[in-house]
Amino acid sequence: MEALLERAGIARRELLDHEELTEGTYNTVYRLAVGERQLVLKLAPDPSSPGLAYEQALIRTETEFYQAARGKAPVPEVVYADAELLLMTALPGTTLLQSVPAERWSYRRELGAIVRSLHEVVGADGFGYPQRGLLSTWATAFLRMLDDVLADAERFGVELPEGVSRHLVLDRFELLNTVRTPRLIHFDLWDGNILVDGGRISGLIDGERAFWGDPVAEFVSLTLFSTVDDELLAGYGADIDRERLSLYRVYLYLIMLVEGTPRGYAGPEHEATVKLVQRHLAKELAALGAAQ
Repeated sequence: MEALLERAGIARRELLDHEELTEGTYNTVYRLAVGERQLVLKLAPDPSSPGLAYEQALIRTETEFYQAARGKAPVPEVVYADAELLLMTALPGTTLLQSVPAERWSYRRELGAIVRSLHEVVGADGFGYPQRGLLSTWATAFLRMLDDVLADAERFGVELPEGVSRHLVLDRFELLNTVRTPRLIHFDLWDGNILVDGGRISGLIDGERAFWGDPVAEFVSLTLFSTVDDELLAGYGADIDRERLSLYRVYLYLIMLVEGTPRGYAGPEHEATVKLVQRHLAKELAALGAAQ
């Protein structure tokens, strides 16, 4: 670890303590005491490890997210970054997931306002995942995103339900192309990636899944396995298109079904999660069928 920190300009004598954080499922993460500073070090997995098509150079994507979101949302400050590591400031607080359910709901309006501010960040170069190359329209970018996960399913031998095909996007090109401005999307804002401290939201973390796209896509993880609530929308200050939301939910559920295979997930807890995802995927596919 000392050699990695030296790349970031931190001498060995400055490292007072370190602790591995095990909540994540993709990168290796440490909390560091460096002099009087509390920092977080994130290390990319071995590039030869199996993964999904979009899971390339995620450290760079997370770095870009924090740099773009700075001043618009409470995010870590990047201290140093390269292709293999990201060193950033540690934010105060605990995850919203650690709060009791009643407390979680008290943050919904504030969360909506923070997300609205985040979505004021506009991309200059196009739509999609930065690490996959940006495209000029949202419809073509999202089609590639879906095509990637469909190819991943075939590559890893994951059986998908009937009705899942690229026609879900092709049949909605006109709808998707109503999105004309690429906005900064975190896309993983479930309760485990939102920090709270002193009764306020203190941080949005784990921005490695970010892309430039449709703000409606943000509401997938914000309302994971749930409905869009009035408090969140009141804070956000606008309603959202429900057909596009269903489409983006299908996309995330497909990722959740496929990613477990290369990651080696197994056991009763994983099986229960798969069944939960399958139920919600079927619900959104039915909603899309009814919308046609």
